[in-house]
Amino acid sequence: MIADDRTILLNRIDRALDDVRPFLKVDGGGVEVVDVTDQMVARVRWMGNCQTCSMSAMTMKAGIEAAIKHKIPEITSVEAVSDEYHLETVGV
Repeated sequence: MIADDRTILLNRIDRALDDVRPFLKVDGGGVEVVDVTDQMVARVRWMGNCQTCSMSAMTMKAGIEAAIKHKIPEITSVEAVSDEYHLETVGV
């Protein structure tokens, strides 16, 4: 994927997440976009209380993935990644 296309897609994913962020914020949590793969898998990172929430798997499928796929149908799936993945991708 070309860098400009990736940047545009990451911005679209971030905007799609704006639909669910208020619900996560109520419980002290959040989500941020980390990456999108060439296979069109969006990678996100849980923030705040969402990192340890027992409902995060259900929220991922019913909330996060649904919101992203609704606005960006070319995304094939969404997966959560750890802080360690994020640090590796930015070269730390």
